[in-house]
Amino acid sequence: MHQLYRAMDFLIEASGEIQKEVFFSVANLFNLEVDLIFLDTTTTYFEIEGEDEANGLRRWGYSKDNRPEQAQVVIAFAVTRTGIPVRCWVWPGNTADQDIVAQVKQDLNDWNLGRVVLVQDTGFNSEKNRRLLQGAGGHYIIGEKMRLGRDGTLPEAMTRGGKYQKLANGLEAKEVIVGGDSVVRRRFVVVRNPEEAARDKKKRDDLLQELERRLHDLGQLSGQPHKKATCKLRSHDTFGRYLRQTKTGELRINKAKIKAEEHLDGKYLISTSDQNLSVEDIVLGYKQLYEIERVFRDLKHLIDIRPVYHRLPERIKSHVLLCWLAMLLIRVAENQTGATWRQMKKELSPIQIGIHRADAGEIWQTSPVKKEAKRLFEMMDLKLPPNIYALKPSTET
Repeated sequence: MHQLYRAMDFLIEASGEIQKEVFFSVANLFNLEVDLIFLDTTTTYFEIEGEDEANGLRRWGYSKDNRPEQAQVVIAFAVTRTGIPVRCWVWPGNTADQDIVAQVKQDLNDWNLGRVVLVQDTGFNSEKNRRLLQGAGGHYIIGEKMRLGRDGTLPEAMTRGGKYQKLANGLEAKEVIVGGDSVVRRRFVVVRNPEEAARDKKKRDDLLQELERRLHDLGQLSGQPHKKATCKLRSHDTFGRYLRQTKTGELRINKAKIKAEEHLDGKYLISTSDQNLSVEDIVLGYKQLYEIERVFRDLKHLIDIRPVYHRLPERIKSHVLLCWLAMLLIRVAENQTGATWRQMKKELSPIQIGIHRADAGEIWQTSPVKKEAKRLFEMMDLKLPPNIYALKPSTET
């Protein structure tokens, strides 16, 4: 156990050099494209009472595991467009987004990667974060909110006209420039998914049909029951947003709201600071955010990052670093073979070593390797385990 802890301590002491060396080795081996790097965060929690002191990592914060009552740490991965996690970070559970962006930007700049566009989801979008992302000649592609403020006002980019262009993947997109030639000029892309738009319309039509039924039932009531049912329907999380109340207190379907919602069917909004990327590259880049979402999903359900039993900050960081290395190996193997990790485990798990003991010693023999498993070894440029794995003569005289 002490040897394992010493190894973890060494790992965290050399983490910067290890991550840099691993990244450039893998990048050269697979000719990785690092012009787009996807960044996102997740959290993992600790089942302890309270939280650490100010210099500790296990702190209360916004939980992405829906465990706000537990202390946690924030974990960030930087992932290439092919799904390779190239760097990881760990912060206290209450770390602010702008501090995360600033640290990530600084660390990636230290690697001198050249032209890098960081791709992030809406949660990181703020004026301060966008300025940080543009520092040292960098650029961003970032998700934008579709509604502003409590009244749901549409962003200016969503109110502009223009013709959509059809992309090769079936999506439709149009570029919108806000701010003209001023210093606040920003480049937006409105994306429309026709299939998603049809689903949005169908879902809303079904909802309105049910709302009309409820309004009809409401009209059959009077007195106190009518008043209580009216208040309940008006405050309903789903139906309430499609209702308006007349001066006489009657509820009516809000047709203006429905029309505004129709305008947003199947759409999402993104922006970029890069003036040279094509509209199609911007859309495809943002769509690839699912790669980092898959990394986090596998981190929690395939590698099982939890439970974390460590208490000291450096040991917690080392634990995450080990999980990152495991995730890196999984993605490299998947990219090499075209198979998922679960498929590879299924094919490789039957390979075992049997130990035959006799008076003269031991013979370690490998079980037969099936055709599909052999193919995986070949694709990963690995040697098959020998039939006779080891011979161990008896030490008894």
